[in-house]
Amino acid sequence: MSIDNAPRLDGAGDLYPGPDETPAVAGPVEESVPAPKPSRSKAPLWRLLLRDRMATVAAAILVFVFLVAVFGPWLVGDAATDQNLDQSNLAPFHVANGWMNILGTDPLGRSMLARLIVACRTTLLVALPAVALSCIIGSLVGMWAGYHRGWRETTAMRVADVIMSFPSLLMAVVVLYVFSPSAANIVLVLAITRIPIYLRTARAESAELQSRLFVDAARTFGARSGAVIRRHVFPILLPTLLTVATLDFCYVMLAESSLSFLGIGIQPPDISWGLMVSQGRTYLQTAWWLSFFPGLAIVITTVSATVLAAWARIATDPAQRWRLTVPRSRRSRLFPTRKVVS
Repeated sequence: MSIDNAPRLDGAGDLYPGPDETPAVAGPVEESVPAPKPSRSKAPLWRLLLRDRMATVAAAILVFVFLVAVFGPWLVGDAATDQNLDQSNLAPFHVANGWMNILGTDPLGRSMLARLIVACRTTLLVALPAVALSCIIGSLVGMWAGYHRGWRETTAMRVADVIMSFPSLLMAVVVLYVFSPSAANIVLVLAITRIPIYLRTARAESAELQSRLFVDAARTFGARSGAVIRRHVFPILLPTLLTVATLDFCYVMLAESSLSFLGIGIQPPDISWGLMVSQGRTYLQTAWWLSFFPGLAIVITTVSATVLAAWARIATDPAQRWRLTVPRSRRSRLFPTRKVVS
């Protein structure tokens, strides 16, 4: 052993190895722990959506419906209005009749496929504006009333109670009988009747949030009420409002279909799914497809919106979002089903 590599004495008189020797370790060697991976609950919403098959299918159906409403009438052209009495009431699913008549024709020989596509745009042009108007007006008034409380809350709630005291569909029937049954009047009536839903929801949430500590801190630092509502109350309330709006979209679309079925909704030459069901009810025994396909379109769209709303409610709730990250193979063990013993 050379002098340079010889063991040396430390200050306490103990030997410590030279520079070429490996120090002896008395205890076990601890391995480096890798950095923890980010939590799956922080995954983007589109990844959580792909993990739920039913919600993915529902979202795909709704996207397809919206694309049909936007680009469909431009693709079919005048096929929805062209009449051909030689092809009256053709049965569906016959390729020999042409692809445009794959879903059959009506008593005037018009293509059912083309009419469904054009009616899709009309139905959505009634449902979406009605939901948007009622959501914006109801949520703004509800947040304002719930945050300030006092006479503002009392006045807003009494107005909501008066509107809700009348059945919404009955009110729409009365108003549309008095005024002309047009698309604008239908949107206005349905929007007014749905405002209390958002008003009561926003009022309850904002009244609970206005006593939170972070809202008190914002007020202490001199933030105005409008800024507090916009920056602190509204972001927390937004997921709930979107979920309610998705469910309300189903109701508004069914209400429009019911009004059109009664003859006081969309009027010809315009066409909607509800009006198509109404026009085909006299041919149910001879031409069932006239009412079946538009009714099926209504059912598929509303069920898809309901499934997506249920998924969105969990995905936007931080306390429940982790449920979407659990694999299907482990859900049965985490959430066991209880058997009822008779």
